[in-house]
Formats: sequence, C-alpha cells, structure tokens
Amino acid sequence: MKFLHMILVNLRRKRLRTILTVGSFAAALFLFGLLVIINQSLDQGTSTAGANRLVVRNRVSIIMPLPFAYRDRIKRIPGVKEVTFLVWFGGVYQDRKNFFANMAIESKSMRRVYPEYVIPEDQWKEFIKDRQGCIVGKDLAKRFDWKLGDRVPLEGTIWRGTWEFNVRCIYDVEEADMAASDFWFHYDYLEEQRPFFKGTVGWYTVLVDDPANAALAAKTIDEHFTNSPYETKTQTEKAFLTGFANQIGNIRLLLLSVGAVVFFTLLLVTGNTMAIAIRERTVELAVLKTLGFPDTVVLRLVVIESLVIAALGGALGLILVKLLTLGGDPTGGLLTSFYLPPAAMLIGFALALLSGVIIGVVPGLSAMRLRIVDALRKV
Repeated sequence: MKFLHMILVNLRRKRLRTILTVGSFAAALFLFGLLVIINQSLDQGTSTAGANRLVVRNRVSIIMPLPFAYRDRIKRIPGVKEVTFLVWFGGVYQDRKNFFANMAIESKSMRRVYPEYVIPEDQWKEFIKDRQGCIVGKDLAKRFDWKLGDRVPLEGTIWRGTWEFNVRCIYDVEEADMAASDFWFHYDYLEEQRPFFKGTVGWYTVLVDDPANAALAAKTIDEHFTNSPYETKTQTEKAFLTGFANQIGNIRLLLLSVGAVVFFTLLLVTGNTMAIAIRERTVELAVLKTLGFPDTVVLRLVVIESLVIAALGGALGLILVKLLTLGGDPTGGLLTSFYLPPAAMLIGFALALLSGVIIGVVPGLSAMRLRIVDALRKV
C-alpha cells in the first residue's frame, strides 16, 4: 500500500491511454458476460431436468406425432408413476419476431409431472374451468404486459387461423436461472379445432417411481412399441433437452469461437499497451534501482499497476452486462433465459485479475532484469 501513490501517479500520467486500456478490459469482460448468458440460455433446462423423468418421442423425428392411445399403454409399464404429454403449437403473437414456446398440455397430469412450476391454486382452478384458458410464464406476461383475464390471440402456423385464449394462470419457477416464458393451453381445445393430426400428441413425459429404474423403464417402453406403426425413442429429459440445444450447436460454436478470439485479441492489445508503458519508463525504473529499490519491488510495482487496470476494467465490464440483464431479454424471446449468475461474475473477475497478472509479469520481468548502466545510457 505504501507504493499506491506512485502507482496512481503512473496511471494518471497518460490518462487517455489508461482510459483506453481500462476500456479494453471492460469490453473483454462485457463480451465474456454475454457469452456466458448465451451459452446458459442455449443449455437452459438441462441442468434442472428431472432425473426421474423420461421423454418418449417418435423414433423417426421429434416433429412426427405419437398416438394419444399410447398414454394408457405407457402407464401400465412397470416403474411408470405418471404420464403427461405436450403438443407443439407454434402460434405467433402479433408478429413473427415475437417468438415464444406455446404448447397444448394435458392439464390433469401436468402439475404432477412438473412440480417445479409454481402455480397459484386459485388461478389453476380458473384455468381448469375455462376451455380457452391458458397459462403463461411470469417473464412472458411481463414482456407483453399480459394480466389475468386478458384475451390473447395467436396466429396458427401449423393449424391455420386465429386462436383465442384467456389468461387464467401466471406461473413462476423455483430456480433463478430458469425462464418462466412458456405458453400452455388445453389439449382438448386444440383437439376440437384442428383439422388434421387428430388423436395424436407431440411427445410424452414419463415420471418414473425411482431414478434408478429410468434406464430399464426407457428400454421397456421402446420394446413395447417395436414394430408398431409409431415406434418410439425414449430418453432422459436431460438428453432430450440437450438434443434441442444441439440443433443449433453450430451457431453456439460460432458465437463462442468468435467471442473467444475477440477476447484474446483484446487482452493481447492490452498487454502490448502495458509493455509500451513500461518501456517508456525505463530510465525511471533505473533510478529506482539506483536509490536502492530491490528488483522484486520493481516487479511488484509493474504487476500491481497492471492488476489495478484489470480490476477496474473487469468490474466495469461485468457491471455493465449485469445492468443489461436487468432490463430483460433484448432478443425478443430468442434466448429463453437472459440471466448472469453471480458465480459467473466472480469467475469473470478472477479471469480479469489473472489476465492482469500475466500481462504485468512479462514487462515486469523485463524491468526487474534491467541493468542500471544500460538504462541510464538511454538518457
């Protein structure tokens, strides 16, 4: 701390360069935060997927349906505790840019299979009584300013026409990093109105009595429907959600690769700036050594100066990206979760400090090894 005044004087010597260097660190950490958010959103749900839940889909493709009659047959399989199903609706609200997941559900079993969704009991009763009722996530309701009792029209993309719904339920989620952004409605309403695919569902979600029996139950379900017109593929819920994320895996790899390159480039530029600043002070460092400052003290002065710049820039970048998340998802629903967890912020700040040490060590070692005679000869 006794050298803090000297370090601050050095930082104020060329303020524009210091500001730009701090800004480089801020940009790098801001980008780091965005990459964490994107990666987390693409993986959203896989970390909280139920270990005791299986997903049964058509063996050919997820877009191919399964018969409604499979529900009772799956229920009779040993180890199966409960079964529900969902149907992807693909409706659009006002504009195609307003993307969000909207599905028809079996309301009777949905809450038993997915207990993590927090739904007020009085609202649930209103939903059950209303055939055109719908359940919307808290984040989705906030996005479109929907309130209980509002009439919401969706334009069908699979089943054409305008479908009218009444907001009867607004659900929340238990986990802070999960998004409450889905839209659910009664399967019976869809079945009454749609002109084709009647008597089918999109996929089944199976609740098993014991996670240890999940693999056996999955194998039994698929064997039960072998050689049928609609063969099944049963997998854990985590594997099913990961499969969804892998469908856009190339986009994620592209984003992460570009981000990593930019992040690395910014650090190289910052390191070069620090090296130039040290070279400009060669004579001053020689004078310090002449006055009796040990080589290790010279090294520490350079490293601490680099750490101060890294800490300021890192903190600024992380604060800015956190403030961005507080304003909600700016992508219009393309990212299901727009949240930067505190753990990621700590990791980002630690990376900034580590980068500061690495950037400061190289010119610091050069300064430490500097011979007084060689340095003063440059005067």
